[in-house]
Order: sequence, then C-alpha cells, then structure tokens
Amino acid sequence: MERRQKLYEGKAKIIYATDDPDKSILYFKDDATAFNGAKKGTIADKGIINNKVSARLFQMLAENGIESHFIERLSDREMLARKVEIMPVEVVVRNYIAGSLAKRMGRSEGDELPRVIVEYYYKDDALNDPMINRDHILAFNLATEKQIDEAREIALRVNQVLKKYLYERDILLVDFKLEFGDYKGRMLLADEICPDTCRLWDRHTLEKLDKDRFRRELGQVEEAYLEICRRVCGDDI
Repeated sequence: MERRQKLYEGKAKIIYATDDPDKSILYFKDDATAFNGAKKGTIADKGIINNKVSARLFQMLAENGIESHFIERLSDREMLARKVEIMPVEVVVRNYIAGSLAKRMGRSEGDELPRVIVEYYYKDDALNDPMINRDHILAFNLATEKQIDEAREIALRVNQVLKKYLYERDILLVDFKLEFGDYKGRMLLADEICPDTCRLWDRHTLEKLDKDRFRRELGQVEEAYLEICRRVCGDDI
C-alpha cells in the first residue's frame, strides 16, 4: 500500500491518502492535548501504544460482529483503514460518574451509574466541542436520523463488548468517546479506541490508567499507557 499526500492532520493523528481511493493510512503521533488543545505536551511512544491498542480492540470488536474502518496495522505507528466521511458528532458513553459529568451534576467521581448514559458533542475546537442533543444534530444537519440512531446503537453494543473484555483484564471502562464515519452508505466505527479516548481505571485500586494522568498532572503517564497495552494486548510495545 503506497502512502500518498496528507489529507488531514489532527491533534493525535495524520491521515494520508493511498493508491486506493477507498483506503487511508492513519499515522499516530506522540503529541498530547487536553481541554480542547489548551494544554499541550508529548507522551513518549503514545502513538505506538494507541495504534497497537486500537488495532487489538477493533479486531476484538470485529470478532463480535461490530464493524469499523480498521483493516490492518501496517507498522508501529501506521494503520490502514477504510476511507470514511467522519460525522461531526462525538458519541460519549458513560458507565461511571467521572470528568465533566461529575462537575456538571455536582457529584463525586467513582459511582457506577444505574444506567448507561449516551451523550453527543459537536466536533468544533473553536466552540470547545459543545454538548448537544439529537434535536440539535437533526436541526443543524450534522447527521441524518438514520446515521445518529445507528451510531447510538453501535455505541451501546461496543460498550457491552468492550466493558466485558476490559473487566476480564482488571480494567473498569469508566467512559469513552467514539467517532463514526459514513462508508458507502453504512455507518462504521472510526478513529481510535485507546487511553486517549477512554477513561480506564484499575478495577481493584481505581488507579487512573488513561489521559487523565496527563490532564491532571498525576505523573507516570507513560507507565499507565504501557500498563494498558500490556493488559489489552498481552505484551509491551
């Protein structure tokens, strides 16, 4: 597969065209950002870890009947993926009270929710990715009714499968962000699933093993990412 021109560069990845118009190459960077880019830094080998963890989780989800844009991991930092048109809506699934939910509701972090919460956020850095609802999505033509309903259904299925898989590896899936893209009329899971996009806690100690260690300056960020890689993939990078 030949890598061609750069199509897009985001905070965590660069997307390249290939000699196949239906496929793209995702390059995972070590750059780290938080609070919609207000805080910036670098996490050593983050790109390698996130590529490896995402590839394993996409494979596992495929084994459970959940399709994604993922095709294969090409190298330490590169993933071959189907070229999708990304929906400008992030889908967040919450199993425990944490992060912005704790702040908004005036609750302490850590309590398991009595039911799963699904939230939507408009992907726009200039607006700080505001939380929106289904009516906003339809009124502003951010997605069709079919697309957003399909994305919600897939997100809940991902949660069921991923929560069980991680729990068996002593990880609590606290919450996570998903992105979706249209591929020839079908909504596919896209982007990445990794410590950048998920809150992951040790299920015994509740130690944070995700990007919150960077956001909150808790230290041992690289060690936490490596630990997730060991538990999810069965080895180091």
